[in-house]
Amino acid sequence: MEKIPMTRSGFDTLDAELRQLKSAERPAVIRAIAEAREHGDLSENAEYHAAREKQSFIEGRIKELESILGRAEVIDTARLSGSIKFGARITIVDEDTEEEHHYQIVGEAEADIERGLLNIRSPLARALIGKDEGDSVEVRTPGGERSYEVISVRYE
Repeated sequence: MEKIPMTRSGFDTLDAELRQLKSAERPAVIRAIAEAREHGDLSENAEYHAAREKQSFIEGRIKELESILGRAEVIDTARLSGSIKFGARITIVDEDTEEEHHYQIVGEAEADIERGLLNIRSPLARALIGKDEGDSVEVRTPGGERSYEVISVRYE
């Protein structure tokens, strides 16, 4: 099976989500299904159907997380240095708008652009790989061509 690169914090976050689903969410939905069954006719019982749908989602997410964590290859980013690669914490500036952005390049499973966790397979991350401080990159994004300058690269 293909290994999934992941930072330690990404692994810990997904592991915590898995524990939460197994220890709290799964038992709660099982209780909700049992209570809904007590209300009688299941064919017209909206509470029962909602609880079963939630159970299906929870079980699917548990399987997904178990698969990801089972194939995870945790990379110690503190031991890395040099040009931009997996795990790098970078600061870039949009050369057109002068807007500054802070990202960490992470694996697909832990990516969350809202929190500054940039998927290594994204167009921006692919363009940044191998670059150093002071380099400029051209990136073709869904919104058009963008130019960025690398301000800093660090590993923690």
